[in-house]
Amino acid sequence: MLIRISLLLCVVCVIVLAGCSKTEPTNEANANSANTNKPAAASTPATPATTASADKIGVPECDEYLTNYDACISGKVPEVARAQYKTAIEQTRASWRKLAENPQTKGTLAAACKQAAEQSRTAMKSYNCTF
Repeated sequence: MLIRISLLLCVVCVIVLAGCSKTEPTNEANANSANTNKPAAASTPATPATTASADKIGVPECDEYLTNYDACISGKVPEVARAQYKTAIEQTRASWRKLAENPQTKGTLAAACKQAAEQSRTAMKSYNCTF
C-alpha cells in the first residue's frame, strides 16, 4: 500500500511540476534572444534526449512515455523552461527505475506510466507536443 501511494505521489509531483513550470516569454527573454544571434546554439545536437532514451526502465509503457517526453522537451519547450522539465523527468525516471527493480511494484508501474502519459499529453499541449 505504501509503495502504491509513493508511486502515485511521484506521478502527481511530475504532473504538478510540468504544469507549474510553464513560463511565458518575458521581455527580458525576448531581448536576450534578439541580442544573441548564435547559429551554433541552434545547431547544437540534442544529446541529452538521445542519452536519456537509451536509459530504459524495462516497462514498455514507461519507456515510450519517457522517450516521447524527452523528445518534446528537447524539441519544443523553450530553453528558459527546459531545465525544469528535464529535472522533473530525470527524477521520475529514477523513481520509476527503482519501482521497476522491485517485482512487487513493477506490475503497477505500467498503469502509472499510462496515467502520466495522459496527464502530460494535456499539460504539454501548449508546446504542441503530441504523444
